[in-house]
Amino acid sequence: MKRKTRYSRIIGIAAGTLFAAAVFSQNAVADRLEEVQKAGILHCAVVPGVPGYAYPDASGKLVGFDIELCRAVAAAVLGDADKVKTTKMNLPTSFGALQAGEVDIITHRFTWTFSRDVGTGMNYTRVMVWDGQGFLVRKSLGVKSLSELSGATFCLASGSTTEANAADYFRTHNMDFKSVTFSDMKAAAQAYNAGRCDVYSTDKFGLGARRLTFDDPSEHIILPEVISKEPISPMVAHGEDHWRDIAFWVFNALIAAEELGITQANVDQMRSSSNNPEVQRILGVTGKFAAKLKLSESWAYNAIKGVGNYGEIWDRHLGPNTKIAADRGLNNLWTNGGLMISPPFR
Repeated sequence: MKRKTRYSRIIGIAAGTLFAAAVFSQNAVADRLEEVQKAGILHCAVVPGVPGYAYPDASGKLVGFDIELCRAVAAAVLGDADKVKTTKMNLPTSFGALQAGEVDIITHRFTWTFSRDVGTGMNYTRVMVWDGQGFLVRKSLGVKSLSELSGATFCLASGSTTEANAADYFRTHNMDFKSVTFSDMKAAAQAYNAGRCDVYSTDKFGLGARRLTFDDPSEHIILPEVISKEPISPMVAHGEDHWRDIAFWVFNALIAAEELGITQANVDQMRSSSNNPEVQRILGVTGKFAAKLKLSESWAYNAIKGVGNYGEIWDRHLGPNTKIAADRGLNNLWTNGGLMISPPFR
């Protein structure tokens, strides 16, 4: 009898502990959404000075791919894509600000790695750009391949995946190189532009963007090699599972919208007249997805109406009619041979 009582007490204590943890967890994950809605503004961290991603337009307003991802989340959560406050931060500063709750989401192009994902207080949401590390050199250097760069001097960001990838590649291929490190990618790019090194290296899409900020972009070429895989994903604070769900499914909605032919221009028509069950579920005509996210039925509609689908965002800031003119490659929809796919809305 005593043994039963002892076990009952243990079970009761354990159950109570689990219940308390569950209640605490539910309250914790709801806080971020509640705080954003109460403030009426989404605080978004971006790294500035990267054309196509977060760069001031003629009026001084930050525009670009990273900004659009912020605006999509704001539209879904607040019903207005313009209710965004962007804070310009470099990598270590933005990580600390996210952990401290000073910003709600980071959308800049930080690579999803094991050491960043585990034990740093941050959660990645979903890959929004598939990239890989490349190398930029001056035409006057006279090289056409990475294999010709043994002994060259590289401008790199200290502590970045770029620095580690370069070291791994050159060690593996028994080549020497000299590394000159700087506090962040922008500082490394500026040093290269000033002639302090032979090579500048970062993600390949980033090279095309940074090159536009140089004194004479036409004097620099991107070498053909890609030495790494760089899955780029926005981040939220670790433990905020509900908030991560929101960001994850907002981004999925942008990708699914492109696949289904839902655009910023036709989203109203699609919502009122499409008989495609997936379209109806995404746009809130049927299903109970909004309730599970604790958002309005128009959450995905608002995001698409605010910024367009994934392909529209890409074309507007990175596509063939922009100065960056990036080839989508792996960032094509899966139906076009790429890796962009959304889990089903069902």
